[in-house]
Amino acid sequence: MAKKNTKRKLIGLVSSLSNHRTYYTTKNTQNTTEKLELRKYDPIAKKHAIYTETKKSLGRNEVKKRKS
Repeated sequence: MAKKNTKRKLIGLVSSLSNHRTYYTTKNTQNTTEKLELRKYDPIAKKHAIYTETKKSLGRNEVKKRKS
């Protein structure tokens, strides 16, 4: 079984036009310390836009309210 590489972190890319997180990628945080900026297609704006790096926060670690 392959060993999980802990140096690579999962990041989200946010569009500058629509502010939606459409793309996800991994990044080696030891070699590349500055934020990524990529030019990719934004399907919501239907144009190419600059995507900048953010955390991969999907809300999975938030505590859900219990139904009473």
